Amino acid sequence: MPVYPEQAYAHASDADIAVRPITTGDVFDALGKGTADFWRHPSHYLFIALIYPLVGIALAVWSAGGATFALLYPLAAGFALIGPVAALGLYELSRRRERGEDDDPRHALAVLHHPAIGSMTAVGLLLAVLFILWITAAGAIYEAHFAIDPPTTLMGLITETLTTAQGWSLLFWGNLVGLVFALVVLATTVIAFPLLVDKGGSPGRAIGTSLRAFGKNPVPILLWGAVVALILLIASIPLFVGLAIALPILGHATWHLYRKLVP
Repeated sequence: MPVYPEQAYAHASDADIAVRPITTGDVFDALGKGTADFWRHPSHYLFIALIYPLVGIALAVWSAGGATFALLYPLAAGFALIGPVAALGLYELSRRRERGEDDDPRHALAVLHHPAIGSMTAVGLLLAVLFILWITAAGAIYEAHFAIDPPTTLMGLITETLTTAQGWSLLFWGNLVGLVFALVVLATTVIAFPLLVDKGGSPGRAIGTSLRAFGKNPVPILLWGAVVALILLIASIPLFVGLAIALPILGHATWHLYRKLVP
């Protein structure tokens, strides 16, 4: 069981966190450092991160073979909303490496004994609620466009979506609503989990600090969100298997982005 420095969490829920301005160059620097962290123990990270794409594959197969295949795309896109939770162990490893502590892969699960695990759980539940709301909204948008004579096969749905007016409308409104959800998650949790791993504190302080970081650095953080979305999209194309590499890189990179924002 890890031992966390008590002074790092004393009155953490009441303390203000200073947020620094960053540049777009810092975004790519954080990504580079995250990649370097990944290559330090790639086999271990691959093992941990496989949990995430395997769930994605299971959902894809289930959706494609059942009556709810229309939600396949929203389910895949929605993974980006809950991805930060999957990277908690990676934040812990990056924290240890930064402090010169033992960063052996077995310490990834040490975060479960963190004093702020309750706050992490609360923020994770918030993301889960947003994920459910997104899937519900996506289903409602689909019903509004294809309630009458819906496609009966996945290929039929793809064809109608790409070649008909109602299909283009579905894409427009679905992606617009999805963008709103993504922006909410980005603004409220961009550094919430790394901050909790690093300094502890309450869910409110973690979310509030993320909001202040977003407000102070809207362009770099929006760029970060776009980079994350693009990497996840590319990694998801071959049956989600690319996420086994993309997720740990992004997880470590998120820690380094956090450290650039919070000294």
